[in-house]
Amino acid sequence: MPNDGVIRGIGTTGSARKLIGLMLGANVVKNEITAHAVGTLSRYPNVRTILEIGGQDSKIIIIDNGIVVDYSMNTLCAAGTGAFLTSQAKRLGIPIEKFGDIALKSSNPVKIAARCTVFAESDLIHKAQVGYSKEDIIAGLCKSIVINYLNNVGRGKKILKPVVFQGGVSKNKGVLKYFEEILKTKIIVDENGHLMGALGVAILAKQKNKDKSINLDINNIKFETKGSECDKCPNNCEILKIYKNDQLIDVWGNRCPKGSDNI
Repeated sequence: MPNDGVIRGIGTTGSARKLIGLMLGANVVKNEITAHAVGTLSRYPNVRTILEIGGQDSKIIIIDNGIVVDYSMNTLCAAGTGAFLTSQAKRLGIPIEKFGDIALKSSNPVKIAARCTVFAESDLIHKAQVGYSKEDIIAGLCKSIVINYLNNVGRGKKILKPVVFQGGVSKNKGVLKYFEEILKTKIIVDENGHLMGALGVAILAKQKNKDKSINLDINNIKFETKGSECDKCPNNCEILKIYKNDQLIDVWGNRCPKGSDNI
């Protein structure tokens, strides 16, 4: 940021959006579906389907006339995500940056059971032991990720074009190839597709910018979280208390107002 720049809006998204938003004093805290949709629509107003595979999870977003009408997420298993691909690349001794290029050299991708990380790793080791080439194994892994995504995250969804593929895995040419082959359509991959969620929440923050500037100097601020059990009603909720410089500023986890009475 320029030395004379002024921050008037902060937006957070992702799995830690509430905590980070609280720490930074964000004026917008939005879920990933909204953030990705807004960011993508700002670049591709006619998009109908967003395929997203990130480092830890994956999602599909269906859009009609600029409005999100359906979505699905896979957050329970890392199979088919960027972290999964990185671990397999390391196992094969191949830089993840070259994964896609190597996959494109294969003319006979092997079948890999990628529905589960454990099964996929076991199957991958077996295929290597019986003599399949690295090109065919990598291509098979890329193809299995696409099939797994469409059968789980995309299950029951009507995928209409234009289709945008984003998230870190969209940089993998092998995965992109098999998405296009199976869906029988050209897929858009933006050079900044891995940042669409950040772009979307930045746009939302700009729309609700604050009148005063925001100070991001939090080096000297002490943040602390403490867990406890609320005994003020039969729910016995597990409460997470957030402190800023030893002052209680928020409480999470309560299912009734009694859990936050002492804020």
